[in-house]
Amino acid sequence: MTPAVVATGLELGYGKQIAVAASTFDIPAGAISVLIGPNGSGKSTVLNAIAGLIEPRAGMIEVQRIGGMTRRVAYVLQTTTVNDALPVTVGEVVAMGRYADKGPLRRLDGEDRSTVAGVMDRLAIADLANRHLTELSGGQRQRVFIAQGLAQDHDILLLDEPISGLDLPSARAIDDVIHDEHARGCTVVMTTHDLAEARVADHVILLSGRVIASGPPGDVLTAANLGEAYGSSLLHVDGDQLFIDDPHHHPATTRHEHRER
Repeated sequence: MTPAVVATGLELGYGKQIAVAASTFDIPAGAISVLIGPNGSGKSTVLNAIAGLIEPRAGMIEVQRIGGMTRRVAYVLQTTTVNDALPVTVGEVVAMGRYADKGPLRRLDGEDRSTVAGVMDRLAIADLANRHLTELSGGQRQRVFIAQGLAQDHDILLLDEPISGLDLPSARAIDDVIHDEHARGCTVVMTTHDLAEARVADHVILLSGRVIASGPPGDVLTAANLGEAYGSSLLHVDGDQLFIDDPHHHPATTRHEHRER
């Protein structure tokens, strides 16, 4: 498939610490790609590099152009905070996504307001528009920040563990949006600790301080590759199923059903 992102000899780090050693990989356009690996493996760091928030130590990572224009990137962080003292409503937080393209001094027009209303409907938070973030559950807040990301004009959507630890309605709502974005041709790149999510993705990048493997789930999520990423002590085989004995990978009792594609 045509790549949306190309990385060659990519090395990433913070200060003197190397987060991702030299790695080469592509992220296909119009696909759902999942970054998976143990804690500290470099998943979020790769997202930061795609978003242009950090510069490579070595090598390169490049968002490819489409129709002569650079693909637009929207990024929803795993932990997004808003000062609880600020008197902002849910609707205002989502509308902030439009200023990424318009600039802070320009007023929103009818098209902007329609976009904001549309993404709030998609995340089932329209009825929360006038409420303050402090009044929301964790799942509702996550839906608000996903909606803020969707409100931006984007060709690539970056999501850092968008469903981890959420209530069932919020997880389902976000899962539906991810698949809707995929259906409209958006390139979705998300991090996860969940092997089940990785297995139903179009493309998987397995990390452990570097890219261990990249490609279709069946080629990447093998016992050999997972053992290299997590260590043999954490990897267990039950019949033809692989399990990771890691607290971050234990299945939640309220986990939603992932769509098969």
